[in-house]
Amino acid sequence: MFPAMLLPALFYILWDIFFTEKGVWSFNEQYITGIKLHNLPVEEVLFFVVVPYCCIFIYACVRAYFPNIKNRGTGDLLFQIIAVAALLFGILQYDKYYTGYTFLLLAVFIAIYYIFRSFFKGFSATYFLIAYAIILLPFLFVNGLLTAIPVVLYNNDENMSLRIYTIPFEDVFYGMLLVFLNILMYEKLKYKSTMETHSKSDAQAL
Repeated sequence: MFPAMLLPALFYILWDIFFTEKGVWSFNEQYITGIKLHNLPVEEVLFFVVVPYCCIFIYACVRAYFPNIKNRGTGDLLFQIIAVAALLFGILQYDKYYTGYTFLLLAVFIAIYYIFRSFFKGFSATYFLIAYAIILLPFLFVNGLLTAIPVVLYNNDENMSLRIYTIPFEDVFYGMLLVFLNILMYEKLKYKSTMETHSKSDAQAL
């Protein structure tokens, strides 16, 4: 799990550094330690470790407790519809950094998954979407607090100014991409580890 979290964390940290420099969002100095990586509070950096860890745990629980969920094709169709909708939103709102980047990157990475699906064996769009629906409950609560206090401040010129309570609408899909990348890598490495274990067992049996 931890190796699977490295690349998404690096990608998101660089993304956050870029957006902070562009003034897409900022952090309320009153509520952070002041320790920073470049321009990111250490709390924001740790976000990309703590949150994916919890989300992968929820996803793993869904797979463990409900191993026989059917309608896998429905999950793929819904995920593909999300990708198409994200692509359209991204194109229409390309002039807004947060909206454009979030939706276009989500569409691109979902497309990459389906193009190279045979490489990413083990991942299930159905299980992912169910897990993410569960994840949204604590996400909306905690993010609502962080944006209401506010700890994180958003530049409305760079988003659609559409809010869920005080949460920018884009946050739902920014989070979806983060969780998706972590689970995709987690399933890839888990599948690879399982195959290597089976190969060693077969070799020992021979």
